[in-house]
Amino acid sequence: MIQLQNVSKQYANGKAVDDISFSIEEGETLVLLGTSGCGKTTTLRMINRLTEPTKGDIIVNGQDIKTQPPELLRRGIGYVLQHHGLFPHYTVAENIAIVPNLLKWNKEKTARRTDELLQKLQLSATVANLYPAQLSGGQQQRVGLARALAANPPVLLMDEPLGALDPVTRASIRKEFNNLDELKRKTILLVTHDVQEAFELGDRICLMNEGKIVQIGTAQELLFNPSDEFVSRFIKEQRFQLELESIQLKEVWRFLPKAIEGTDEKLLVPETTLWEAIETISQAKHPEAERFATTVSNQKKQIEIGSLMAAYTNYKNSIKA
Repeated sequence: MIQLQNVSKQYANGKAVDDISFSIEEGETLVLLGTSGCGKTTTLRMINRLTEPTKGDIIVNGQDIKTQPPELLRRGIGYVLQHHGLFPHYTVAENIAIVPNLLKWNKEKTARRTDELLQKLQLSATVANLYPAQLSGGQQQRVGLARALAANPPVLLMDEPLGALDPVTRASIRKEFNNLDELKRKTILLVTHDVQEAFELGDRICLMNEGKIVQIGTAQELLFNPSDEFVSRFIKEQRFQLELESIQLKEVWRFLPKAIEGTDEKLLVPETTLWEAIETISQAKHPEAERFATTVSNQKKQIEIGSLMAAYTNYKNSIKA
C-alpha cells in the first residue's frame, strides 16, 4: 500500500532523512519510532506531500505521489496530528465533515457518518454541536481521529496522536485504538517517541536514528534480535515489561506445567500475553484459592506467576539457542 524507495530530505543544515526504504502492506500498522529529530515526522509528512522529498520515490496504493496534485492526494489519506488540529470556530460535526464536504457528499450521508464515528469513538451525540474548546483533551483527540476517518480513506497517517495527553488518558485511548474496527481495516503509519505505544499499536516497528533506519521488524525481533547496541539501549528501560507483553501463552505452551486435575480453574485464552496473565492473577480476589489455566487442542496447562516466569525464561533461552 505504501512504498518508500531511497528517500531523502536535505535541508541547509543537513539531511533530516537519509536514503531510507521500506514498504507497508495493506492493512498493516507500521510505527516510526525514535528520538526527537531522528526524521520520523519528516518521513510521514513526505507521504502526503506536506514536505517534498529531495530525492527518492514514494508510492501510495500503486501510484507515485508526484503524479497527483497534493490536495487530491490528501483527500485519500487520513491525517491525525498530535494537538488534534481541529478548527476552533467549527463545531465537532463541522470539523468531522470537512473532507466529506470537499468530496461533495450530501448532508444526510455526512450526518450518518458523523453519528457513526461519534458512537464508535465513545463520544456522546451531544458533542456534535460543541466547539473544540469545550472538550477534554481525550475528546479532542477522538474528534481529530474521527475527522481523519470520515471519508473512509484506505491510508491513515498519525503523527504523535497521543503525545499531548496525560498518561492515564493516553493508556485508555491506546486500548480503544486497538479495539476499533475502523483502524483494523486501514493501512497505518504512526509516528511516536513512546516505546510502549509503539509496541502496543504496531504490527512492525521501524526504529530510526539520525535520519536512517536502524532496524525494522516485529516487537519480538527488536527485543530478542536487536541489530546493534543502539536498539538495545533504546528499549533497555522498559525491556522486561515489553518482553512479557510481546509473548503470548500459546508461545510458551510447551514450557508450562500440566493442569492439576479435579480443580476448578479460570481459563485464559492462548492469545493472552504473559503480562496480561500476570495482571489477571495478581488482581484475583483470593489468588491462593483461585486457579488459572489455558487450553490448546483440549489439553490444559496450569497458569501461576511462578510457572509463567519459568516459561518466560525458558522461551527466551530457546530463542537464543
